[in-house]
Amino acid sequence: MSTIRITKQFSFETGHALYGYDGKCRNVHGHSYKLNVTVIGQPISDTTHVKLGMVIDFSDLKVIVKNKIVDIFDHATVFNKNTPHVELAKELADRGHDVLLVDYQPTSEMMIIDFANVIKQELPSHIKLHSLKLQETDSCYAQWFASDN
Repeated sequence: MSTIRITKQFSFETGHALYGYDGKCRNVHGHSYKLNVTVIGQPISDTTHVKLGMVIDFSDLKVIVKNKIVDIFDHATVFNKNTPHVELAKELADRGHDVLLVDYQPTSEMMIIDFANVIKQELPSHIKLHSLKLQETDSCYAQWFASDN
């Protein structure tokens, strides 16, 4: 049986600020992110299985990524929990805004590492995470490959 990679793309809007950064991104701003999730496995060959021929049902992958990443990050503002922006984060949260305080600088690079760790834990054992691509703007993105990690 052949090994196949399949990819599903997700979109979400997220704000962030980069604490200690020496450019404009130290200010609170947002992006329209696109996240490509590629998994690898062998298509189901059991002729009695309802998902015959699929590596994973795209809808099953959607549930994992939507519940564990998109629904959490979409229209939220992300701050490093060690930032002086914590006061701003608290005020935003007190006003009903979705605020995430994370253990890392919320760059595309660090977010994609976080996402990889989350998705890997949620996939069925016969499916492996192959790669992620997190596009922050039309011309800028970060990539994560299992083979590199």
